[in-house]
Amino acid sequence: MSQFFYIHPTNPQARLIGQAVEILKKGGVIVYPTDSGYALGCLINNKQGVDRIVQIRQLAEDHNFTLLCEDLSEISQYAKVDNQCYRLLKNNTPGAYTFILPATKELPRRLMVSKRKTIGIRVPDNNIALALLNALQEPLLSCSLMLPNEENITQTDPEEIRDCLEKQVDLIIHGGVLEPTPTTVVDLTDDDIRILRVGRGDTAPFE
Repeated sequence: MSQFFYIHPTNPQARLIGQAVEILKKGGVIVYPTDSGYALGCLINNKQGVDRIVQIRQLAEDHNFTLLCEDLSEISQYAKVDNQCYRLLKNNTPGAYTFILPATKELPRRLMVSKRKTIGIRVPDNNIALALLNALQEPLLSCSLMLPNEENITQTDPEEIRDCLEKQVDLIIHGGVLEPTPTTVVDLTDDDIRILRVGRGDTAPFE
């Protein structure tokens, strides 16, 4: 049975954030709020946690996972970022974007899309998510919470999430009922910038 924390969306309680981080460090899988609905998360090196997320979402082998980062300083360890990409990221983060970038060798191979060796990177505009990342001091492996029978619809109501997943995750963070719009996905793997999905983030800076 999962724990269920009510965390204030504007002023997250440090005590509860600390408890959430401890759950993650002990191998937990959590549900937490972002600026594009709720997401599933675990630590990068938590292989069993990743397997649980894959099972909950019923993901394909080529699913592009996302690393949630507190700021740009964490990104270069796991993704290759040239000067042009860095400027684009700096001007559009935090925000409701997922950026697809070439992965570095620091990233476990099982988290890369096998053929392209890429990883999704994002810096969220959500106080609870940022507080978690600040306390964790490392990126969080993340995946939008979409149930298998409701693909492309990000879960937004933590009470409903609790009804569905309280036996499958270790913690559900209640940070309010959120907007269901997913992130805008931008492929920055080469000079030809591509919008892979139009979502909440404005596409104008990349067109």
